[in-house]
Amino acid sequence: MHTADNFDFSGKKALIRVDFNVPLNNQFQITDDSRIKAAVLTIKKVLNGGGSVILMSHLGRPKNGPEKKYSLQHIIKRVSKLAGAPVDFADDCLGSEAREKAAALQPGQILLLENLRFHEGETQGSVEMAKTLAQLGDVYVNDAFGTAHREHASTAVIAQFFKNNCMFGLLMQREIDSVAQVMENPQKPFTAVIGGAKVSSKIGIIENLLSKLDNLIIGGGMAYTFIKAQGGEVGDSLVEEEHLETAAKVIKAAKRKGVRILLPEDSAIANTFSNDAAKKIAESDHIPAGWMGLDVGPRAMGHNTVCLEESKTILWNGPMGVFEFDNFAEGTKSAAFAIVAATERGAYSLVGGGDSVAAVNKFQIQEHVSYVSTGGGALLELIEGKDLPGIAAIKKANP
Repeated sequence: MHTADNFDFSGKKALIRVDFNVPLNNQFQITDDSRIKAAVLTIKKVLNGGGSVILMSHLGRPKNGPEKKYSLQHIIKRVSKLAGAPVDFADDCLGSEAREKAAALQPGQILLLENLRFHEGETQGSVEMAKTLAQLGDVYVNDAFGTAHREHASTAVIAQFFKNNCMFGLLMQREIDSVAQVMENPQKPFTAVIGGAKVSSKIGIIENLLSKLDNLIIGGGMAYTFIKAQGGEVGDSLVEEEHLETAAKVIKAAKRKGVRILLPEDSAIANTFSNDAAKKIAESDHIPAGWMGLDVGPRAMGHNTVCLEESKTILWNGPMGVFEFDNFAEGTKSAAFAIVAATERGAYSLVGGGDSVAAVNKFQIQEHVSYVSTGGGALLELIEGKDLPGIAAIKKANP
């Protein structure tokens, strides 16, 4: 199968699906360009190899056709600056302007198409739209890992029109390889740090991981559902009552499989959900009424740190507490720095999921972990063991 690494792009027009769904402020300025930076590797690979690039992406969730605030026009300058080449723009991804500009494209040039989601055919997975887009390029490159779990026209349907001429981009390949390193061949001990608010959103991941893990560290709001499931008193902490049985089953399954579960034995608790709330430390299973756990406590941090620093493979998804509040960020910060210490000793660490990535950025440790994934939902589905349409389509078109 072709990879962007070994393909000869000379004289070819590469139609690249990127994920430029970047946050914009009220003045339409980009507030975080990391997704564009991540895609530049593949763009430069094509240009340096003598090819030209046609970029297609979505931005936001426009409801009824074109909306100014979701136009990719706002990002042209930044793409051009980061890619080191001028960027032409077609103000519709379909239609005559896109066709003419794509046809006229010369090696070394970049064309950016307007937001794919201005057409409902994109999210509906329209074969017709995919076919029209396919006519613009010679080869198709999917580098949008963040949308690999969607069965959209530009991510899953389009590959069939490029038999043996489609491939993953460099970013997408790295994402797939990093998950494979953790899920298929982890060095032991293997520890997963799973946090965040809700058990319900993480249950698929936990169930798929249990047969591979040595340790499972549970933090964040979801910890209190597990603690209550074991008969603990958690005061006003976040609990998903309808998932108490699920949590109890996970604990039983972990025991059966010899996986050690680390639940926080103590918590930093607060009397209101705010940074300025009164704060004290309590046993996690004896939190008084009117108080709620907003972070793991010092004893829990100590145990988590020892466990992480002894690990050889680490998957981190979800914070240990409400790290947006500086007074309740200590548990997440200590886990982050324990992961850094383990990585510096040779462990492989994969961080993914929106809040974990935000924590990595807050504590500025991007360069000190093995890999930070760009694809929230896609990463989680891959870890759950699901087949992602965007990945399956490329494999099918390259028999």
